[in-house]
Amino acid sequence: MYLREVKVENGLVRGLPAADPRITAYKGIPFAAPPVGELRWRAPQPAKDWDGVLEAYHFAPIAMQDTPGRNPNSIYTKEWHVDQNVPMSEDCLYLNVWTPAKSVDEKLPVMVWIFGGGLREGYPSEMEFDGERIARRGVILVSINYRLNAFGFLAHPELTKEDPEYPSNFGHLDQRFAIQWVKRNIAAFGGDPNNITVFGQSAGGGSTFVQVTSPLNKGLFQKAICQSSGGLLPPSLLSNDLQQAEKLGEKFFADLGVSSLKEARALDAQVILKQALSSREYAFGTIIGDKLMPDTPTNIVLDNNRNDVLVMTGYTGGETPVQSSATTYEEFEAFAKDLFGDRADEYLAICKKDGADLEQMKMNGKYNRFEIGALLWADFNARLNAPKMYLYKFDPEIPGDDAGSFHSSELWFVFETLAKCWRPFKGKHYDLARQMCNYWTNFAKTGDPNGLDTDRTPMPEWRPVQGEDRKPMLFADEAGMQEDPRSDLINFLIDYSSDKLLKDEPITHDPFAATRA
Repeated sequence: MYLREVKVENGLVRGLPAADPRITAYKGIPFAAPPVGELRWRAPQPAKDWDGVLEAYHFAPIAMQDTPGRNPNSIYTKEWHVDQNVPMSEDCLYLNVWTPAKSVDEKLPVMVWIFGGGLREGYPSEMEFDGERIARRGVILVSINYRLNAFGFLAHPELTKEDPEYPSNFGHLDQRFAIQWVKRNIAAFGGDPNNITVFGQSAGGGSTFVQVTSPLNKGLFQKAICQSSGGLLPPSLLSNDLQQAEKLGEKFFADLGVSSLKEARALDAQVILKQALSSREYAFGTIIGDKLMPDTPTNIVLDNNRNDVLVMTGYTGGETPVQSSATTYEEFEAFAKDLFGDRADEYLAICKKDGADLEQMKMNGKYNRFEIGALLWADFNARLNAPKMYLYKFDPEIPGDDAGSFHSSELWFVFETLAKCWRPFKGKHYDLARQMCNYWTNFAKTGDPNGLDTDRTPMPEWRPVQGEDRKPMLFADEAGMQEDPRSDLINFLIDYSSDKLLKDEPITHDPFAATRA
């Protein structure tokens, strides 16, 4: 008998068998009160109790955002934002659980998923996030929702006056509130509240980084996986410090035509959303200067004050490259100078290697921003003797007319949901997905991704980042450690960035500069 009905702190919840009847799926469980009316732009509040049994059979509405799939030029429209009629509401603080448990005393490891989307869009019911394959490995998967864009990350002087400790970062507070709910309630689903792994990708990976470094979260979870989070390079999630963010909030209110917080809370959610989507200027994101994030995550890591959790982090091979569009050598020199200042000659010397012409120089100087950020974190983790870290690079051949390991392409593999994708994946892709899902769930179980494959043979060994051994596991057509040494370009970029970080100087080759307004 599987756990089809459980009792959580607010009442009874009933789930349904997943496609695999050995898994029970619970969808749309409220973990906080609806953040509407007077609770708009406030830290999340406890959900109310309900009478009878909550039938958790359907995903709850997604958070307020642009209509998924409306942009025909986005790769993600074809990839997974295939339903433009997905329900949307400001009342969005719900989570989903996939559990293989038959009883409440199994103490299964738990993985809590935070979706990405630039803190502007995304939702836990995206089809690639099906938790069934993870649950089949004896791990409970929880996917959570949180407030986005202006609803989740607005700041304003009136909000600061109202609640000086939690004046913004409502989306991150939602994430934390959901993790706290999991810790209090997951035993009812057969889970171990003392073995929780938080993981996410892109903005979800950056959010995981925020949760790893927030001083509020000591002891809340034990492990974290940050996929394409930007690492230690300045991420776009860092919108502004609180004072700068408040000024943006004042402009936002003025553009809405309101003169007070009370008036803004009385507006229809669609009015707020329309204004938030009207300009790239309103790229609301993580704010520094409150109780959740008193300093930047990077500074907290460099001060060796991050939470004592085991970390896995990595990147894909084809995401957000830095490459000059220069048409003359003089333009290329200017490009190098803009990026690296008085160290531009070192960069140019690497680009000129073997007498390269301009086009080859541009190729020689091309690099992956996410890679540098992840390698930086791995290097500092080793230097600081911080808790163990595992590093990866995802770079297999991806079939399709846009072939390549693009940003987010590893999601099909981590969740082992390739069969839902339109791409003509082959046997080697399914083998890699099976192994990656194994590695991820092994890490959640024990803190070590290594173990046996389905046929009981050992998977390729994944060595942690330790001492001078800082190589990533390479997920190409097969899995295996990337043993070749770092290139001269990578070594230069790491050295340059490390020097800047240690001197607390701005890094001009910001990994997300191209995505900002």
